[in-house]
Amino acid sequence: MKLIIKAVSACLAGLLAALSLPALAQDPPSCRAVHFADIGWTDITSTTALASTVFEGLGYQPVTTVASVPISFAGLKSKQLDVSLGYWWPVQEKALAPFVDAKSINVLQPPNLTGARATFAVPTYEYDAGLKTFADIAKHRAELDGKIYGIEPGSSANAAIQKMIATNQFGLGGFKLIESSEAGMLVTVDRAVREKKWVVFLGWQPHPMNIQIDMKYLTGSEGVFGPNDGEARVYTLTSPDFLTRCPNAGKLVSNLRFTTQLENVVMQSVMNKEKPAEAAKAYLKKNPQVLDEWLAGVKTYDGKDGLPAVKAYLGL
Repeated sequence: MKLIIKAVSACLAGLLAALSLPALAQDPPSCRAVHFADIGWTDITSTTALASTVFEGLGYQPVTTVASVPISFAGLKSKQLDVSLGYWWPVQEKALAPFVDAKSINVLQPPNLTGARATFAVPTYEYDAGLKTFADIAKHRAELDGKIYGIEPGSSANAAIQKMIATNQFGLGGFKLIESSEAGMLVTVDRAVREKKWVVFLGWQPHPMNIQIDMKYLTGSEGVFGPNDGEARVYTLTSPDFLTRCPNAGKLVSNLRFTTQLENVVMQSVMNKEKPAEAAKAYLKKNPQVLDEWLAGVKTYDGKDGLPAVKAYLGL
């Protein structure tokens, strides 16, 4: 009987000791710094800021690295980066395919954004004057000064444009692709609109350009930027073992869903020179309902309920 009593006492002592310990982390220490890739597009800068704000509220230490699309893929493969919220399908499909085939990058399902698109666009005054399809571009070579404005060098979209030029598709042989940053391209487009000059550029949504510029998307692309004239979806990418290595952080990343309207609002603030982190916090304070879905089943870094912790962090 004494042995039984001692055994029970030992068990109780162990249980009490365990209860006195702080809550255990859901993820190992190596997961506390979640490394995001930001490919430099305002939509991805905005969604990355939103995700990072939530992670901070959970007690993680998110780190963002600005990198081109090819470098972000390489970083995910090498596990120097953990997450990218910016895989635009199908524009980047060809570039990502080798990594997917080799199982060196994980594509999360379902997409984090639907209803997106990326294709050529023109100001409405050009559209009304007859530039409505891809086949119309060559007819207006003189007005366009033989130029098509793309985005940053190395992007899949620019590669698709360059291929059209190289193969004389739609009669675009001899046109010049002007590569620039997103911001640089939009400055050029804004200037052209103010001066009522002609310009063809890569447009996409979500993006405040759809509100700020009176613009139209061209049709008849023959699938150059994907089916349905550039209809797109945006997916989350992770390093191959991130979800198993960091299950709690992975749960949040897997839960993230955005809308074009959500992104337009945050992006507009960022493009108006508000810091991405501040724009993200401001949006979440005004729209805390989005946290319910994002934080379903998610804990803080030290194992507590995630939703109340993030709301407290935001001052809600």
